[in-house]
Amino acid sequence: MVQPPSSAPTPGSLILTFYGAYGRYAAEDGSVPVSALIRLLGALGIDAPSVRSAVSRLKRRGLLAADRAGSRSAAYAPSPDARQLLEDGDRRIYHRPRRADGESWLLAVFSVPERERQRRHILRSRLARLGFGNAAPGVWLAPAHLEEETRHTLQRLGLAAYVELFRGEHAGFEPTREAVARWWDLEGIAALHRGFLAVHEPVLRAWAERAPVDPEDAYRDYLPALDAWRRLPYADPGLPASLLPADWPGERAAEVFAALDEKLRDAGGTYVAGVVRSP
Repeated sequence: MVQPPSSAPTPGSLILTFYGAYGRYAAEDGSVPVSALIRLLGALGIDAPSVRSAVSRLKRRGLLAADRAGSRSAAYAPSPDARQLLEDGDRRIYHRPRRADGESWLLAVFSVPERERQRRHILRSRLARLGFGNAAPGVWLAPAHLEEETRHTLQRLGLAAYVELFRGEHAGFEPTREAVARWWDLEGIAALHRGFLAVHEPVLRAWAERAPVDPEDAYRDYLPALDAWRRLPYADPGLPASLLPADWPGERAAEVFAALDEKLRDAGGTYVAGVVRSP
């Protein structure tokens, strides 16, 4: 079942989103002073203690690294693992999924020895996060356009030896449209899209009437939109339109995010650069 997001973004999530959009480009090594992080998250209503606590948690998880450990003036950069995750996310987050009718399916069939059951859990979790549906125990499937990303992810995590990948067509005893409704929680995914639209489509309408674009205002509206959006392309793997309900909200959600990204991202970057450079 698709898990709905909490009503408000967490400081840790916003920090990761910030590094994905701006922070990793702020300096040659992607480091941002903690004082700048506090100011930038403060612009979104997050207080300094919450920022420091979130940074500490991200450090413990191995996602952030301090350039001067133990110093209150340390700057933080994504760890190599976090940088890889951010780079992997770029293609999925900033490009709309293809919904090609007639596209073949990618099947992932895996077998993990009982003594390595933890790897089995990681493998299931990773396939679900990539957008795979579960057709049967040990059998997962996704639109075939996810093959390259799937291969890259499984190889990077050292899981490729446990998985066989196949391409094929559905030839079952029920219509594919009905089978897809079993393999994916379409109602849950649609609810995520509608939740995004309820919050961020009014923001886009408001910006349509504004000119010029104020950098700080752009940042305040863009980062929460990106934080809300970045999970949706993983929950929604880009299933063919013919297999989705007629009122599917995914295309509109993608259009709204793309428009906000085009209008606000660069202006928000101007604000971020000014904060990071300030003493």
